Amino acid sequence: MRERNWLAAAALAAITILPVGDAGAFDESKYPNWKGQWVRTDAGAPRYDPSKPSGRGQQAPLKPEFQAFLEASLAEQKTGGQGGDPTYTCLSPGMPRIMNNYEGAELVVTPDTTHIFMEHIHDSRRIYTDGRPWPAFIEPTFAGYSIGQWIDEGGTGRYSVLEIETRGLKGPRSYDNTGLPLHPDNQSVFKERIYQDKADPNILVVEITTIDNALTRPWTAIKTYRRAQNPRPVWRESVCAENNAHVEIAGQGYMLSADGFLMPAKKDQAPPDLRYFAPTQN
Repeated sequence: MRERNWLAAAALAAITILPVGDAGAFDESKYPNWKGQWVRTDAGAPRYDPSKPSGRGQQAPLKPEFQAFLEASLAEQKTGGQGGDPTYTCLSPGMPRIMNNYEGAELVVTPDTTHIFMEHIHDSRRIYTDGRPWPAFIEPTFAGYSIGQWIDEGGTGRYSVLEIETRGLKGPRSYDNTGLPLHPDNQSVFKERIYQDKADPNILVVEITTIDNALTRPWTAIKTYRRAQNPRPVWRESVCAENNAHVEIAGQGYMLSADGFLMPAKKDQAPPDLRYFAPTQN
């Protein structure tokens, strides 16, 4: 009798548990194979539009006051300063600069979220694909809040394109290390389409459009990543703050010398205000 009761209980447990597991199953065959390590295909400094040189060469459709900001940034960088690039102290690059893909990316697709893991400053993204609406309040972040939708563009029964919209940004942010600016109101909106090249599945295409109040019109660029041909890719740790010699004091950039002393970053730079330090006694 005791054995029959045990068998009945086990059977009931199986009936209760199995449907739940089936309902939560993830059918990988419906999604594209984006596994592996993806590295950018363009040469030179990472930039928003890889088809053009950085800085002025990007030909960004900037409003006059923001073009002037870029010019001032480039001029200061010529003197040894950092200009309008906010990342030299290891601040997150934020969107859209995250997608410049400095040191390799990994895309992990799950039923409700697609993760984009970036090695650079561990600046990763979550794209929610669970059908959620935009929340009434978004806590601003450098990467923003991203909602995506999978598209079966060819009617094949398998998703081929991930469309994404990103809002809820904070700053300061720039497109690249020249200081090419976004508007400080942080009302940027980014729209992306990510898909594999039809001729070569080892090429991932990222179409990104920036809508920002520093621009005269939406600005679109196309980036491509190549899948590294290594079944066991090596991921090197990238900790920007480690051995970073840059120091910012009261909005001014300085350097730490090899022997640990504060030094100017550009010619004839004034020292920082030392009002809270007692005068040195000789």
